[in-house]
Amino acid sequence: MYEIELTPKAREDLLWFRKNEQTEILDGIDENLMYEPTVETRNRKQLRPNETAEWELRLGKYRVLYDVDEKIRIVSIEAIGLKLGNAFYFQGKEQEI
Repeated sequence: MYEIELTPKAREDLLWFRKNEQTEILDGIDENLMYEPTVETRNRKQLRPNETAEWELRLGKYRVLYDVDEKIRIVSIEAIGLKLGNAFYFQGKEQEI
């Protein structure tokens, strides 16, 4: 089992969403990343090299970007946002990944 921690940036991203959306996102994180977060599934994939994170979790229109430390078994949530079309939005602002 992996420990899940949110970076300060990810906490800010999460607080931008409405309470019911926050609950949906946190439930999805727990359900999908507690066990085997580095196994690719239809909702989890490894990203091309970038500055934000190595992995992406898809939860409907929400995206959770995260890194995994296999040695100490920690999943570090780096950013949480929306994906509309091909664009990522973090705290309502479009950003490149």
